[in-house]
Amino acid sequence: MNLKQTIEQLPSKPGIYQYFDKNGKLLYIGKAKNLKNRVKSYWLFTPELRPNTKLSSRIVKMLDQTASLNYIVVNSEHDALILENSLIKQLNPKYNILLRDDKTYPYIYIDTAEQYPRFEITRKVLNSKSVIYYGPYSVGARDILNSLYELCKLVQKKGCLKSKKLCLYHQIDKCLGPCELPVPKERYQQELDYATKLIKNKKLLLKELQKKMEYYSEELRFEEAAELRDRIEKISRSEIKSEIDFATDENYDIFVVANNEKKAVIVRIFMRHGKIISSSHDTVILQEEYDINELYSRALLDFYKDQKPPIIAPILLAQEFEDQAVITEHLSRLFEKKASLSVPKRGKKKELIDLALLNAKELLKETKKEQNEILAEIKELCSLSSLPNRVEVFDNSHMSGMATVGAMAVYDNGKFDKKSYRTYHLQAKDEYAQMRETLSRRVTSFEKNPPPDLWVIDGGATLLKLALDIVESCGVNLDVIAISKEKVDAKAHRAKGKAKDIIYTKDDVFKLKESDKRLQWIQRLRDEAHRTAINFHKKTKLKLDQESKLLNLEGISAAKIQKLLNHFGTFEALKNVSEEEISELLNKKDAKTIKKFYK
Repeated sequence: MNLKQTIEQLPSKPGIYQYFDKNGKLLYIGKAKNLKNRVKSYWLFTPELRPNTKLSSRIVKMLDQTASLNYIVVNSEHDALILENSLIKQLNPKYNILLRDDKTYPYIYIDTAEQYPRFEITRKVLNSKSVIYYGPYSVGARDILNSLYELCKLVQKKGCLKSKKLCLYHQIDKCLGPCELPVPKERYQQELDYATKLIKNKKLLLKELQKKMEYYSEELRFEEAAELRDRIEKISRSEIKSEIDFATDENYDIFVVANNEKKAVIVRIFMRHGKIISSSHDTVILQEEYDINELYSRALLDFYKDQKPPIIAPILLAQEFEDQAVITEHLSRLFEKKASLSVPKRGKKKELIDLALLNAKELLKETKKEQNEILAEIKELCSLSSLPNRVEVFDNSHMSGMATVGAMAVYDNGKFDKKSYRTYHLQAKDEYAQMRETLSRRVTSFEKNPPPDLWVIDGGATLLKLALDIVESCGVNLDVIAISKEKVDAKAHRAKGKAKDIIYTKDDVFKLKESDKRLQWIQRLRDEAHRTAINFHKKTKLKLDQESKLLNLEGISAAKIQKLLNHFGTFEALKNVSEEEISELLNKKDAKTIKKFYK
């Protein structure tokens, strides 16, 4: 069945449609309330099938490349929205917009039902009506939390009350000591009220931290002063300066989009209790024209994800968009109450929108000329489908088949994104099977953590073919290249201490000069993945060695070792704990055996 016949036979039902090029490569995924009407609107049927010229140049270009169409029927437009979003994340179609911000923003919370409540961090709604939330925080949630315990005499750790003994925190005047002393609830509440005031007023928090830092400096406690200096800097970084002051305790989530010819910026601002508490942004590199509807839809779906947020606030937008009604329906289901999406035209709400747009336009001015040039050169050299702004780099490591691990380093917009690195314990024994296991495990996480623009494999033509087969089998739009050392007599060849590296792409093999910046760029990425894999291998090998030695001790089983590690974290930490602490988890005999071993 040709493309025209497929379009003519589409059902008048909700669903998603997928456009493919002549090579079967996925170009675009869209959703529809009525598949037949939606897809037909793209085309003119006389005298032959051709793109509708009233559409944007981006869509016309995509339709010119379209050779076939697939579709999936669902029960409702809402179901189509959810399926479309999920498939775009997994498959990264060439002409769709993909946001890769997979973070869930943290909240600070307190459970007021506890006898002596303390502040903690969460990323989801907790099953208790007595919990109060503050946030979300794009940056600095942990720093704010640590600052509360620096400035307020609260119960410092979860286990403090269980010990029934005064500890160091009481001695250094950082805790009132309710674990042992009869602290009146009214007195403890004063500390809670002060902490709450600091959370709600970031200026006051920063001012108090500054005073504490200066005190530590005067007392020659320079390490503590430096720690507070770094904390002040991080908390300040999340703040957008604003003179907008709401007299009431109003909450708003603000989303705006701005763009130039090369990129678009999505800015999110969070107002709580009438004050801006944090902000974040995403940058989208535009390969073609951009779709304002798709940007707003992706931004809202990706931020709220599929779970009810701890604080539900009215949503303010800079402009209306096509799918606003179905997004509102989706968020209403998620929030379990009517979601509010509005475009303010005047007043202080409009001032918030203008503030967000001002920040978006400033972000658009930021350029990385040298970085953009090298990315364009890499794209041209390797015949990539898009600029490699986000790259995942893979390597494996082992020692005679022992402690076999895989590692993924991530390069994003000019720097290594170490929070996105992943490491894997592998079962496979040979290099080919190890890389297959590593890449396959990464593919299974595409739905939660979308694919990048490019994979770089540490290996030659064989491993490149493996990666390309894996990518093709799951239908994802993802470029792949590989880099390996030139081999002479089956050994990696080095000249004057420099490796002669070879770059493999789907269609070509390149031997570039050592001074070539394109080669150096790829080498830098490969070396980072190699470093990550080696370090993880060393840690794994050390753990296995220590575990095997402990297992040789009488009465110490694998289950007991795991229990100790779950509690103390590492073998290094276990080495430094007391016999009494170990005996609390196991028994006195085992504790004595383990301490004797370490001595």
